[in-house]
Amino acid sequence: MQDQLDHFIEYLQSARHYSQLTLKSYSRDLNRFYVWLETVELSDLRKVRNTDIRAYVAELKISGLSGRSIQRALSAIRSFYRYLQRHHQYELNPADGVPSPKTPKKLPRSLGVEEVNHMLDGDYGDWHEIRDRAMFELFYTSGLRLAELVSININDVDLKALRLRVTGKGNKQRDLPIGKKAVEAVEEWMAFRSDVPVKDSSLFVSQQGTRISRRSVQARLKKWIQLKGLDGSISPHTLRHTFASHMLESSQDLRAVQELLGHADISTTQVYTHLDFQHLAEVYDATHPRAKKK
Repeated sequence: MQDQLDHFIEYLQSARHYSQLTLKSYSRDLNRFYVWLETVELSDLRKVRNTDIRAYVAELKISGLSGRSIQRALSAIRSFYRYLQRHHQYELNPADGVPSPKTPKKLPRSLGVEEVNHMLDGDYGDWHEIRDRAMFELFYTSGLRLAELVSININDVDLKALRLRVTGKGNKQRDLPIGKKAVEAVEEWMAFRSDVPVKDSSLFVSQQGTRISRRSVQARLKKWIQLKGLDGSISPHTLRHTFASHMLESSQDLRAVQELLGHADISTTQVYTHLDFQHLAEVYDATHPRAKKK
């Protein structure tokens, strides 16, 4: 059995050109699997069944291996058996159908209201800063995706009606409200935009007059938060997440926030429903009849 493992790793290196790091990971995972098979007296790889792989996954969980590491180990076993099926006429892949353990998603950071105010408030005179402030105000006021922001055209914005039309995933359009601060920022930017030799109808343009790119927005945000002395982990999605968190904390209306974010499935919106524990504790203490202090 060890020979088959060695041949598989050689195949990944010579035929599939896997990196050395990936080869080491596969080799480590499969050798661990090999040792386990010996302990349960399964020396014939053809006799390994789906229930055996499930038992092995359970053993890895008990040993404290992370969900991500177990996913990788299961992927290595599955790939190994596909190799055996293709090159050694194995009939079954016992790893097929074995579910990978779910890995908790790391939620993006959510800014506090004071952080948002510190980030967006101030007097700005440079046209780059005025444009950037308008972009970041729209991110936060309407919960935009980065792709949605850069695709906005002049005629998508109705400042009198406080409304913004965006095109989201699947080319689906939705109308979003615009807050007062964002309206003021966009109005100020529009006045400066007329000084740029604009080449199309894009709302936000580069100094060359072309539609601003996603990468440029990310770079400008990074520079902005450095100037403001804020945490460097803030991204455009942080502002979208902050919008969702603040809306949910205030309204508790998950369906409304789903519509605002443009999510087709409400389960996607539920990712944003985490609330700061301190906030939850304060609400609990203030409202639960058995929690109120005398």
